[in-house]
Amino acid sequence: MTIPFGRTTAALRGAGGEAAALAQHLLRYPTGVGGNRTVAAVCPARPVTAPPHHGPVLLLHGLVDNRAVFGPLLRHLHRHGWTHLHALNHSPLTADVRAAAVLLARHVEWAARAHDGRPVTLIGHSLGGLIARYYVQRLGGAGLAPHVVTLATPHEGTAVARLPALLPITRQLRPGSDLLVELRRPAPGCTARFTALAAELDEVVVPRRSAWIRHPDLPSDNLMVPGVGHLALPAHPLTLALVRHALSGPELTPELTERHAC
Repeated sequence: MTIPFGRTTAALRGAGGEAAALAQHLLRYPTGVGGNRTVAAVCPARPVTAPPHHGPVLLLHGLVDNRAVFGPLLRHLHRHGWTHLHALNHSPLTADVRAAAVLLARHVEWAARAHDGRPVTLIGHSLGGLIARYYVQRLGGAGLAPHVVTLATPHEGTAVARLPALLPITRQLRPGSDLLVELRRPAPGCTARFTALAAELDEVVVPRRSAWIRHPDLPSDNLMVPGVGHLALPAHPLTLALVRHALSGPELTPELTERHAC
């Protein structure tokens, strides 16, 4: 089979980007170890360049990761006026999305109380996005967290999860798992809106369109970020701009949604 030169170049560029993202993340990883509920470790105090946005934001990382993955995004949002940013850590041995969602509920309730009942926005990378979605969709969390942004989250599963793995939670990420079947059930009472970003060169979420939310009861802006892979997505400049845009208004403009085919 002949692969077009342009696609080959894009794939090589994406592989290089993933390698660079991995190297940078390994350097940042130690800064994400430790306490939760704070942005200070990754976003040093500095003047913001826009009026403060007072709604709290909770960020939840993916599998075998920590909050350091959100360093560039936290700094970006802080510079643009978001001052209540909380990057959470969950256990790398998390074995069940449902149980993790119950724990997330406690953090959301804390954030809402700490910020005078203001709505909480959830941002999740990879597995973190699935935990956030389950909390909002199945545990009634939309009242406190009316907006969820997911980055390279396997909403419809990933073929990679069919490979042998040491972590039990990967079984829930297989297409057709009982968890994903549950998330396909009707959700007429879920009032949350979603923004789902997929990575064009993602080799973890396969097929890449599985990172989009396509549920009749869940309004979602589905976007493809071109030229980037799974690890690099949270720090990509276009991702930073799209997330900020999503947090700034009720919805993304039509020309931005589903812009690139998987």
